[in-house]
Amino acid sequence: MPSRAVRRYAWGVVAYNVAVIIWGAAVRATGSGAGCGDRWPLCNGSVIQHHPTVATLIEFAHRSMSGVALILIAGLVYWTFRAAPRRHAARAAAVTALVLTLNEALLGALLVLLGKVAHDQSASRGVYLALHLTNTLLMLGALTLTAHFLSRKMGYMLGSIEFRRRRLAIPGLAAVILTGVCGSLAALADTLYPADSLRAAILQDFAPNSPWLLHIRWMHPVVSLIAGAFILWIVFRGFANSFDRGLSLTVVGLLVFQYALGVVDLALLAPVAMQMLHLLGADLLWIALTVLTARLCLRPIGCVGNSCLI
Repeated sequence: MPSRAVRRYAWGVVAYNVAVIIWGAAVRATGSGAGCGDRWPLCNGSVIQHHPTVATLIEFAHRSMSGVALILIAGLVYWTFRAAPRRHAARAAAVTALVLTLNEALLGALLVLLGKVAHDQSASRGVYLALHLTNTLLMLGALTLTAHFLSRKMGYMLGSIEFRRRRLAIPGLAAVILTGVCGSLAALADTLYPADSLRAAILQDFAPNSPWLLHIRWMHPVVSLIAGAFILWIVFRGFANSFDRGLSLTVVGLLVFQYALGVVDLALLAPVAMQMLHLLGADLLWIALTVLTARLCLRPIGCVGNSCLI
């Protein structure tokens, strides 16, 4: 089993990337995506900002945090390869996380360079945002799996892992990702087309002349209920084993918390702080669900009993 230091570092990288993701939501919610102009990776063409606006500070902070995240993940890959033997699953997960991080930077750069930020209302912005959010969740999932595999007493070696219950894992995780995509588009609609009241917001959604983002905003709560059913299905399987019962209860608690945050966010007309808190809840739920799914669906071939869960 790898040292406690590398395990703590791996979970620390997961936590730091959650902070980066939350701050990214602040960039979008405050319309600060154009705070550094159309230049990337430099902010307004320079490293040091003279007399920056608030939008510039917000966007510059996000880029700086993202740069640090890339360094931390590269360090995680190096340390994982030093700490884990060949064919260890943590190695594959760490490399996957690094590749997805580079892709994350590419998608972020395209959003800026193509002007898909601030008050842009084009359909292509929605496409890029959906790809960005999907990549973000996959990256966070890969980081979580890296930390999880490093934390297991029984080393998971590629070629000797059995992927069980595919029908349970793949639809459930895909439904959660789809919920996140719909949520990101709904949040963009809240930012671009603010309403004065909840009644006005609902009328906006069904007005025939409303923009396309408002017409699809209803999809987020509907898809979230479907994803919730899949999550409860996964949790039900987790309750069958005492080793996974505590984590299953955590997932249920986070799911209920997310629904409560969604209702409050809707009632308050999606203020920036609530959007960030809602996304934080989503990230924590995704992390817990990723670990639970890995514990339920991945185990060494031929391993039986509770020893496989250590």
